[in-house]
Amino acid sequence: GTLLLDEIGELPLSLQPKLLRVLQERAVRPVGGDAEIPCDVRLVATTNRDLEAAVAEGTFREDLYFRINVIQIEMPPLRARGSDVLLLAQHFIERYAGGAGKRVVGLSPEAAERLLAHDWVGNVRELQNCMERAVALARSEQVALDDLPEKLRRRHRSRVPVGADDPSALVPLEEAERRHILHVMETVQGNKTVAAQVLGLDRKTLRRKLERYRRG
Repeated sequence: GTLLLDEIGELPLSLQPKLLRVLQERAVRPVGGDAEIPCDVRLVATTNRDLEAAVAEGTFREDLYFRINVIQIEMPPLRARGSDVLLLAQHFIERYAGGAGKRVVGLSPEAAERLLAHDWVGNVRELQNCMERAVALARSEQVALDDLPEKLRRRHRSRVPVGADDPSALVPLEEAERRHILHVMETVQGNKTVAAQVLGLDRKTLRRKLERYRRG
């Protein structure tokens, strides 16, 4: 099987030799037991710490570091993953709505835009907590802006400029709409389903507008 050690960088120094021994000898001795039990697992370890720096500081054993660092996969923070935020949010909405027996099927365009603008310092755990709360508070089939935590409602970085001090920079409404739609498409990495949700359009309308922009 597979053994997941979450946040292995937080493992106390006193316990690290015991884990190293298990990995090297592929055997464990239960608490209070006399005999060792064979243990053959695939190990996956996660951390948000710089383990090389921890080794240099003496807070993580070098031999354990080299024992677990066979294949390293770096995951970008949630804020750098574009439309993945909305896909994960939809997953959590479906999970918590199903568990609560509520009919909440997605995000309002305003809520989706706010999720895309947030920094997500707490990464997926923060998003999961946010969606659990939002589903619990939702009073319609969509998570609304008011269902999100206050810090998301308050701290909003607009991704699209909505005005200009220079009159020469002003453009007709149709051109402003075109720029906004193309900007959203770029932000969500071309995902039309997510873009339509953010823009509050159905997919057919969005597809028709994009085709017109390409012809133009």
